[in-house]
Order: sequence, then structure tokens, then C-alpha cells
Amino acid sequence: MTDRGAVYVAIAAAIGNMLQGWDNATIAGAVLYIKKEFHLETQPTIEGLIVAMSLIGATVITTFSGSVADAIGRRPMLVISSVFYFISGLVMFWSPNVYVLLVARLLDGFGIGLAVTLVPLYISETAPSDIRGLLNTFPQFTGSIGMCLAYTMVFFMSLKSDASWRLMLGVLSLPSIAYFILAVFFLPESPRWLVSKGKMDEARMVLQALRGKEDVSGSFLELFLLVLSLPTVGVLNGSCCR
Repeated sequence: MTDRGAVYVAIAAAIGNMLQGWDNATIAGAVLYIKKEFHLETQPTIEGLIVAMSLIGATVITTFSGSVADAIGRRPMLVISSVFYFISGLVMFWSPNVYVLLVARLLDGFGIGLAVTLVPLYISETAPSDIRGLLNTFPQFTGSIGMCLAYTMVFFMSLKSDASWRLMLGVLSLPSIAYFILAVFFLPESPRWLVSKGKMDEARMVLQALRGKEDVSGSFLELFLLVLSLPTVGVLNGSCCR
């Protein structure tokens, strides 16, 4: 399969959505223990905020994540997403009070917002057109896997009399390390973004790695014309595709 590079990249990027599913599931189980420890039985607003704070963070960061990604690239934003996941997991594990927990949940939401916005975009820009739709199902698939794994973990932790909500939430930091390593050392920059910045040689090398072949003239031409949004006839002298 000549496009196996694009498939591997899509799977690695979709880990960001797996962490989103993981978080959604763990907070559903952990909130029962949080409510008990912090005596929130008579404070439903605070209880709701603990659950919703990640959604608030995701909403806030998605309002400008696209423009920032256009400025600095898709890959750096995925790295930043993994850092938010990691830091929020550590802070949730440490949280001495409900206010620190709220801040941690907000940071977690930043990581979620970047992942759910940029992972599908990144996959679309790295995938060949004939399997682009298939690869863009990976974020939903990995998100469901994350929820399944997290619910299973919470179930077995809940069987213990001393179940710890901090551990339930803090475990998020472990897979986020793998996500960070993949984003830094394995994921290439989007070739479409590279073309938009005039980095033609880098874009060609990325396409060659993703497509698994030397001749990527067709894919490169498609990207170039897409960025320019110009008709295909008479706009190129051929030099961009050599």
C-alpha cells in the first residue's frame, strides 16, 4: 500500500481524539467521588462546572485555534494539545481543592479543543483524496475506543473501597506522553500548509514520505492549485512540480 505513511500519520494524530473520549468517560465516573470529597451535595452549580469546564475551555480555544494554526502550522498545535493534556492530568491528580480542579479541567478543555478542531483538518491535509474520507473516520473511532477504555478503567477502580478520583483523572497524563512523542518525532507538518507558506521542497519531501513514492507531481500540483485557488490551465510553468 503506497499510502501507508498517510494511514500511520492519521492513526497517530487521532490519538488526540482518543484522549478526548477518555476524558469524557473518566469525568462521568470520577465526579461521584469528587462530589463526595468536596461535599458538593448542596452545590450543584460547582458540580456542573467541574464537568462542563473542559467544554468551556474547548469552546474558548477553538475560537482562535484555526487562525493560529494557519500562522504557525498544524503540527505545533497538535504538540501544544498534547502538552495541555499532560499538564491538566498532573494538576487533576494533585488538585487539593475544587478551585484547582476547575483550572485543571479548563486546561484539559484547551487540549480537547485543539485536538477536535485540528486532527480532522490535519488528516484531511495529509491524506490522499481516494482514502481521505476513510481516514477521517479515525478520530471518531479512536474517540470511542478512548471512552471504552476509560469506562473499563473506572469500573474496576470503583470496585475498590478506596477508589481515587484523582487517579482516575490523572491517568490521562500517561497516554498524553505517547501523543506528545508521536507529535514531536513522527508527525510531519501538513504539506498543504507548507505549500501555503512557499516551502515547496519541504512539502514535496513530506508528500513523498506520505505517499511512499518518489514521483508526487500529481499530488503536489493538486495542493499548489488548491492553495492558489486558480484554474488548472496556464497558471504554472511546471517548475513547482519537478
